[in-house]
Amino acid sequence: MALATAVKRFGLADVLVRRNPMLYARATRSIRELENEDRRGWIEERLARTLRAAGRTAYGRSVGAPSVLSQWPILEKQQIRERPGDFINGSALLTIGASTSGTSGTPLQLRRSLASVAYEQAVIDRCLEGVGVDPARCRGAVLRGDDIKSPADREPPFWRLANGGRRLLFSSNHLDRGTLYDFVGALRNYAPDVLFAYPTVLDALCALMAERGERLSIPVTVCSSETLSRATCDAAAATLGTRILDYYGQAERVAFASGNPIQGYRFHPGYSVNELHLLEEDADGAVYELIATGLSNERMPLVRYRTGDKIRLAKGADPQAVARGDALFPGIIGRSDDVLISPSGARLTGIDHIPRGVHGVIRAQFIQESPTQVRLLVIPADNFDARSRRLLLDHAAMKLPPEMQVSIEPTTQLVRSASGKAPLVVRRF
Repeated sequence: MALATAVKRFGLADVLVRRNPMLYARATRSIRELENEDRRGWIEERLARTLRAAGRTAYGRSVGAPSVLSQWPILEKQQIRERPGDFINGSALLTIGASTSGTSGTPLQLRRSLASVAYEQAVIDRCLEGVGVDPARCRGAVLRGDDIKSPADREPPFWRLANGGRRLLFSSNHLDRGTLYDFVGALRNYAPDVLFAYPTVLDALCALMAERGERLSIPVTVCSSETLSRATCDAAAATLGTRILDYYGQAERVAFASGNPIQGYRFHPGYSVNELHLLEEDADGAVYELIATGLSNERMPLVRYRTGDKIRLAKGADPQAVARGDALFPGIIGRSDDVLISPSGARLTGIDHIPRGVHGVIRAQFIQESPTQVRLLVIPADNFDARSRRLLLDHAAMKLPPEMQVSIEPTTQLVRSASGKAPLVVRRF
C-alpha cells in the first residue's frame, strides 16, 4: 500500500505508465483517427486482432478460438475468478496488476497491458478536453478514497499536496459536520480547476454545504466509480457552480461511457464492441444488460464479458446505435454504492479495499448494525488464520474512525437481498 501511495503522490504513474510518451502518443493518434476517419473499418481490424489474442489464451483454446465474435460464449466473472491465468495471452511481464472493487466481496485478479493503461488515460483526457479542462496542466482537488491520515486524527489538515502541487488529495472519510469548514476553506484557498470526486462524497459535501449556506466556485467536477444521480448534479450546480462530467468503466476495461444524468451518456466508439441484451421494458423505456469486448488489452483480452451492469434506454431508442456510441442513453443503473456511515454521519468510501491482499478470504461482507457496530462476515479458506484477522483489522483501522468497532465472523453464508445478490455492505439502521 505504501508504494502505491508514493507513486500516486509523486505522479510517477503519470509519467511512466498512464502517460508514457510513446504509448500515450499512439493512443491519442488512435482516438483522433476514430473521430476523423472510417470508424467501422478501424473497429473491425482491432476486433480481429483482439480475437486472435484471445484465441491464444488457454480459455480461448478451450472454446475453439473462433474468428467471429458471435461464436464466442458469454464470459462470466466466476470463470475469471477461478482461473485468472487462463485469460493471459503470453507473458504477464510488463503488465500492470489490478483487481475489481469487489462489490460482491470477491475481487477479480486482472492484468492490463501498458498500452491499454495509456489508452484508458487518453480516453479520459479526451473527455476532459471536451469540458474545457487541460488534463496536463489543470489543478485538481481529489475527494475520492485516498488515505491521508488515521481516522482517529481529527485535527486538520485532512489533505496533502501531490504531483508537484497539481493535486490536492483529501481524506474524504474525515468529511462531516465538524470538519466541513476545514474542507471548504482548503478548497477555497486551493481554487482547483477541477474537482475529482466519488458521487457519494460529492453528495455529502454538497448537502453539508447547503445546510450551512456555504458556496464555492469550481469550474468542472469529474465523477466516476459510483452511480451519479440527477439530484447530486443539481446539488453540485447549486453549491459549487460546477459543470459535471461523469464517466463509466470497469477494472476489467471492457467498456467506457461518459456524460451525465442530465444530458445523457455515450459509449466511446472504438473502446469496445458492446452488446445490449434486453432485460425488461416499462412505460419509460427499457433496461438492457451490457455484454462487452474490450479492444485495447491484448495481454488479458476478455471477449463477450458479462459486466453485471444495466443500461437504461429511453423509449423508442435504437439499442444498436447506443451500443456503437452513435446515440445517447439516460444512464447506468444497478451499480453498487458500497459505503459505511460513521457516527458523525460521514460516508466512508473505499470499504472494498479492506479485504484486498488478505490471504484466506474467499468472500467478505460488511453488516453495519449501528453507527458504531460493524460485523465483517468472512467465508474463510483453509489458510485463514490469526494473521488474516490482524490484517483485516489493520486495513479497517485505515478506513474507519476508532469509535467504529469491527468484529470478524467466519461464516458459510452471506446475507442476500430479495433478488438473491450478496452486496458488499448491508446497513441495518
